[in-house]
Amino acid sequence: MPLPFLTADRAFDTADDVALPYDDRDLWRRPYRPGPWRVGTAALMLLLASFVLFAAVIIAATGGPSSAAVVFGIAVVVIVCALRMLRMGAWVSAHGVRHVAFFTTRTVAWQHVASVRTVQQPVRWLGLPRTVQGQALLLVRKGRSAEPMAPLLTTHNADFLARDGAFNRAADAVEAWADEYRRD
Repeated sequence: MPLPFLTADRAFDTADDVALPYDDRDLWRRPYRPGPWRVGTAALMLLLASFVLFAAVIIAATGGPSSAAVVFGIAVVVIVCALRMLRMGAWVSAHGVRHVAFFTTRTVAWQHVASVRTVQQPVRWLGLPRTVQGQALLLVRKGRSAEPMAPLLTTHNADFLARDGAFNRAADAVEAWADEYRRD
């Protein structure tokens, strides 16, 4: 019984560029995978939350329910922070580009985008106040001053630190979406 999907030497179809039936361009998607710094930090936060939840169960079994509720609330806050940290980044769809930060989310429709470009500039290292020389993907809006918004992506954020190739692919993907959907 031949199993062509398991062999590495089969001929690939030439119709690879055809969109898959479930490929909905109206859904918000991140054009890159979350980086190891972001995923590792979120995993450590979730590990901490599991210990705090275990402590809440022990406190509920031995102490009062009010103190257990407080500890349980702390665990829920840590879990929500870890999940929000995993959602941070740049998201694209046919509607526009969305920049998700920890406390804020900004969405810009493609009609309002003047340009999306990669520039060499000082960028923040892992979101800390320290800046280093790196690359940033900037979005400039139409009808606003020529000054761009905060960078969508940088080479030294939690997704792309020490992953220059991944940054270049992600920046190219966002620029391609902008070129495809921007209407002049």
